[in-house]
Amino acid sequence: MLYEYARGWIPTEVNVPVTCEYRIISIGTLPAHPLRDETSPQRTPHATTTLLSVDDRRILVNPSLPPQLLESRLDERASIKLADITDVFLTSFYPDHRRSLSALAGATWYVSEAEREAMHEFLEGEQSGADSHFDQERQHLIEAERDLVARTTVAPDRLADGIDLFPLPGVSPGCCGLLLPMPQQTVLICGDAVPTIEHLEQGKILPSCWNREQAMESFKEAVEIADVLVPGRDNSMPNPIRSRGLLG
Repeated sequence: MLYEYARGWIPTEVNVPVTCEYRIISIGTLPAHPLRDETSPQRTPHATTTLLSVDDRRILVNPSLPPQLLESRLDERASIKLADITDVFLTSFYPDHRRSLSALAGATWYVSEAEREAMHEFLEGEQSGADSHFDQERQHLIEAERDLVARTTVAPDRLADGIDLFPLPGVSPGCCGLLLPMPQQTVLICGDAVPTIEHLEQGKILPSCWNREQAMESFKEAVEIADVLVPGRDNSMPNPIRSRGLLG
């Protein structure tokens, strides 16, 4: 049924889904863009941050910039403040996706169940290693990360009316996008499953993936379903493959 909605088919007995408004707050970037022949870090990486508004909820996806910068971007792009955010969704738990997380303590933090479990297992293993080496600094860092994971909530399949989870595993174990099935088009917030327009056009994924085979399958699913893509490290863009009529 989800795929049928995404392709614009809505049964007559079902009401049209609530339309969620989305706005790019900050365009992300990679430290080095492999498809621009960059082989060493050129810039500070950060993920694309998107604001979703539906009913009385303001959902911020990937609060990647430091708090002061993100506060400024929210004011510039939507005339709101960090304190106005009701929910946060992380497409993955990578550190450069969540620099402002602690500044959003009043919001509910959502992440996919698979990502939450993978991070918990990873940090348990790191803790065991830190204990054996008596590395106090490392232990404090791991404990801080564990506290953040514990503070997150497993995202439901429907995050809000008009916002559905769309699993995109591979870049990380539980990488997950958000699907916005609108009446005239389907928008997919991809996270790093589709990083930039160059990756989209060349059919490539990031070189550093938790599971490359899964990442490639997720990339293909994203391209197949979405009319508009919000990549992990670029501005929103129409899906060139669907817009050329190469897919149904």
